[in-house]
Amino acid sequence: MLPNILETFALSNLSFEEKVEKVGTEMLSMEQVDCPVVHRFGPGIYIREMQLAANSFIIGHVHKKEHLNVLLKGSCTLLKGDGTVVECVAPMIFTAPAGRKVAKVHEDMVWLNIYSTEERDVEKLEEMFLDKEVSPWNNEENIKFPLLQDLSFIKESQEDFIDVCSLLGFTPEQVWEMSNNTSDLIPFPDGDYSCIVVDSKIHGKGLFATAPISKGQVIAPARVSGKRTPAGRYTNHGILPNAKMEMLPNGDVLLMATEDIRGSYGGTNGEEVTVDYYDAFMGTREEV
Repeated sequence: MLPNILETFALSNLSFEEKVEKVGTEMLSMEQVDCPVVHRFGPGIYIREMQLAANSFIIGHVHKKEHLNVLLKGSCTLLKGDGTVVECVAPMIFTAPAGRKVAKVHEDMVWLNIYSTEERDVEKLEEMFLDKEVSPWNNEENIKFPLLQDLSFIKESQEDFIDVCSLLGFTPEQVWEMSNNTSDLIPFPDGDYSCIVVDSKIHGKGLFATAPISKGQVIAPARVSGKRTPAGRYTNHGILPNAKMEMLPNGDVLLMATEDIRGSYGGTNGEEVTVDYYDAFMGTREEV
């Protein structure tokens, strides 16, 4: 069906965004692809790395500001908002204006968006730099992401959370109060992260994978020098956890995957990362 998509973009009687809307709607009937996103941080720098598979057709989010782009690997045909078509072959570095990119990927690609910022909260970064507008083809319900948690799983996790709180000698309200105390909250340190904090169907905010995470892999530091990171603050309890908290000899805590966790798919965030709160609490207590 890709030839039909390219024919749509050749139509001169539609604006670029009208073409995107038409093609996006058509693509809902097609198989969606994994589109891993890794968030990389250094001093004053945020790099949003996307890994795009060969033979896929990609509609990007609208970028609010011009930004530096690096095509690190692969090749594609880039369809630009001004109607021009550019053949891109790695290695390639250029500054793109605000707007949307649409591409037909020829060879597996690694594409970097690079921004100068001190912000480390990925949800805030996406609000700052991307316009993730809701349209009929650009939301998880229409994409039918196969790992969306069903209502029974959500309810069982919520009920099990109450049982765990009781087992630990707390009420859910006390646990939420402790969790909401942000006096010890710090950003993620410099490094690479395949996760984002966004709204959770289990409770409040949760930690979600944006790229595949393998069993046994370190997802993120959860506690550093006695301070909680977003992984320590926002990881929810799950009835079937796919991660655990592991305490190091120096008292720092790592969030580790205990199962393979799927990342971004068809433009949505991936699977929610959850832990067993009882095991997390008992295994990471600091002796006083």
